[in-house]
Amino acid sequence: MLPTLFRIGGLEVATHTFFVLLGTGVALTVFALESRRRGVSSNAMWTVAAGALLGGAIFAKASTAWRYVTEGEGFSFQGILVHGGKSVVGGLAGAYFGAVLTKRIVGYRERTGDVFAPAVALGIAVGRVGCFLTEQIGTPTGTSWGFVPPAELAARIPNCPQCLLGVPLHPSFLYEIAFCLIMFAVLTATRDRISVPGELFKLFLLGYGLFRFGVEFVRGNPEMALGLTGTQLFLLATMPLLIGYFIAQLTRRAYQPEFASDRTEVPA
Repeated sequence: MLPTLFRIGGLEVATHTFFVLLGTGVALTVFALESRRRGVSSNAMWTVAAGALLGGAIFAKASTAWRYVTEGEGFSFQGILVHGGKSVVGGLAGAYFGAVLTKRIVGYRERTGDVFAPAVALGIAVGRVGCFLTEQIGTPTGTSWGFVPPAELAARIPNCPQCLLGVPLHPSFLYEIAFCLIMFAVLTATRDRISVPGELFKLFLLGYGLFRFGVEFVRGNPEMALGLTGTQLFLLATMPLLIGYFIAQLTRRAYQPEFASDRTEVPA
């Protein structure tokens, strides 16, 4: 709807890029504050953060490259880099593996998930504002809170013929922004109450994964198979692993203080 946010002289500042960078900056700020609060701020910790950012950026692009190629654009590294989309789910997976790999390379053994979790939740909430202003908003809805894009902006929304008809749409990105803000508040409130190191980020991944699977039904993304989008198929394959992990933790009573020495440890 609003591809250009503002202009500085002859330079156009793209809305989506601006909010992605703003969200990254917010996440890094929260990460720095949380690292300092926990007394773990160090060069090694920032190296892990850099590895997570790099892994997230690579996976976010790579996970949507198939769509750019199959839509008839052909394979071009530059085309994928410039015109290909980005996936938050792919970015989260890449950030997780990037952090794990970097920690192994530098020999950092401390759990880092608790530091990352609130930062990631708030960063996504900010970044999604850019998605709401530039991408397909959602599927048609009869609810009272359906959003009707202004006529002069509706034609700019890609892959959304309903927008031209003045049909109210699910503001799916606003749902996600609200969810991530709630998660940020929950993670911040419980960060000192969970005794298992590194568990906060896994809790965020579980909550976000379940939410994202559901909201995909009203987002309007193209179906890939079985009436599900690519994101839903990815979550369908990966979420059982995370759910199984938490079931195992609860079965072993890992969250009870008296069992603090008997925990299942996985990198985070």
